[in-house]
Amino acid sequence: MSKKTLNKANLVQLGADRLAELVLELAEGSAALKRQARMALSAAQGAKDIAVDIRKRFVSLRRATSYVDWRKQRALVKDLNGLLSMIETHVVQDDPNEAFELLWSLLQLAPSIHERTDDSNGSIGDVMGCAVELIGQVSSSISQDPKLLAERILEAVADAGYGEFDGIIPATAEALGQDGLEHLKQITDAWAELPPTEAEIACFEGYGLSRSPSEIVRDNKRSTRSIILADVADAQGDVDAYIARYTAEQLTYGTIAPDVARRLLDANRVEEALEIITRSRDAEGNKSFQLHNYKLDGVYEECLKRLGQREELKQHLWAKFEYILSEDALRQYLKLLPDFDDMEAQERALVYAEHYKHLSTAINFLVSWPALDRAAKIIEERASEIDGNSYYTLTDAAASLEAKHPMAATLLRRAMVVDALNGGKSKRYRYTAQHLAECQAADAADERQPSWPVPTTTLAGGAERKTGLPVWRAAPPA
Repeated sequence: MSKKTLNKANLVQLGADRLAELVLELAEGSAALKRQARMALSAAQGAKDIAVDIRKRFVSLRRATSYVDWRKQRALVKDLNGLLSMIETHVVQDDPNEAFELLWSLLQLAPSIHERTDDSNGSIGDVMGCAVELIGQVSSSISQDPKLLAERILEAVADAGYGEFDGIIPATAEALGQDGLEHLKQITDAWAELPPTEAEIACFEGYGLSRSPSEIVRDNKRSTRSIILADVADAQGDVDAYIARYTAEQLTYGTIAPDVARRLLDANRVEEALEIITRSRDAEGNKSFQLHNYKLDGVYEECLKRLGQREELKQHLWAKFEYILSEDALRQYLKLLPDFDDMEAQERALVYAEHYKHLSTAINFLVSWPALDRAAKIIEERASEIDGNSYYTLTDAAASLEAKHPMAATLLRRAMVVDALNGGKSKRYRYTAQHLAECQAADAADERQPSWPVPTTTLAGGAERKTGLPVWRAAPPA
C-alpha cells in the first residue's frame, strides 16, 4: 500500500506536532470540527470535564430556534450521536449517575428539536431510542431514590409529546425495584384522576374539535395511565395486571391479542393464550377487509405446538400456505408429515403455486423455494399477467433465473422496462437502462425471442411512429 494513502498508520508517521497543526487548520473552517476537538480535549481530562462541555452543548441546542431542513438534519443527527457516544465512552464507566443525568437531559431536548425539524425518516427518534437503551444499561449502577425516580418518570412520560420517553420504565425497572414500581402505580392512578388544569385545557381550545378540551385531557391521561401500568405490570411479571387494562372486546383486536397471548405463553398459561388467540382470529376473520396478521399466526402456531395439537397445526399451516403462499408455513407442514408423504405434499404445493392467482407472489415463492423450472414455466405461460411495478420481486427473480432461464429473466425485465416507460417513472430510468443491457446480454443465451411487434408511440394529431426498440423490449399483445 502506498505511503500516501490516507489511513491511520500513515497519519501516525506525521507525528503529533504536524497532526495537531492539521487539526487546528481544519477546525478553523468548521464549527462542528472545532466543537468535536474541544470535546476530545475535555474527555482526556476526565468524566466531569466532558460532562460540563456536553451540558453546554445541550443548552445551545435547547436555545436554538432556526428550522433545520433535510439538508442540515444529517449534521444535527451526527452531532447528537456524537454526544451520545461521548457519554457512553467517557462518562458511563467513571460516573454512572452523571451519565444517567446527561442521558435524561438529552431526552428532554427532544421537544425543542422536533419542533424545528421534520423527523419523518425517524433519525432523531432513533437517537432518543438509543439514549433510552443506554439508560437501561446504566440504571442498575445508579443510586437514585426509587420513589423520586418514579415521580420523575411519571412527569417525563406525561409531558412526552414525541414519544421520547417510550420504554423508559423497562429501562429503569431495576433501579425502581418493587418499591419504586408500586409507587409509580399509585401516583399514576392518582394523576389520571385529577381534574384537568387550565393549562392542560388551553392546549386543546380553539381547534373546533368534536369533544370538549376537558374530555380530551381526561382521555389522554387515561391512555397514558394504561401504557404506564402495562409497563409496570411487565416489569413485575404480573400478566393479569397487564390483561386487566383491556376490555373483552379489545382482547379480540389483532393488534392487542398477540402481545397478551405471548405474555401468557411466557407464564406457561398456554390454554388461556390459545383461547385469546382463537377469539381474535375469529374476530379478524369476520372483517370485510383483512390483512394477514403474521404476529397472530405466530403465537397461534406456538400454542398448538406446545399443546401437542398436531392435526390442528397441520390444517392451519396448509391453509396459511394456500392463502399467501407462505414458504415457512409449507416447510413446517412438510416436517409434520411421514417420510414419502412429504414428497407428494410438496409436489401438490408446487402445482398449487403455479396456478396461484397473484403471479408476482407465485414467482417469488417458486424462486425462493427454489423451483426455478416451474417459475420460468409460469412466467412464459402467463407473460401478459406480469406486473412490471413489482420491481423488488421481479429484479431478484430475474437475477436468479438468468443463468438457466434467460427467456424468463428477459420477460421479467422487459415488464419492468415497459412499466417504467409507460408510467413516466423517471426515478427508475437508470434501472431501466440496466435492465435493457441485461436483456441484450441474454440474447446470446436464448434464441427463442418472442414474435411480438415493435411497439409504437402515439404522436400529437394521432400519428404513430415506431420506437425502434428491439422486439424483446416490446409489450406483449393484450
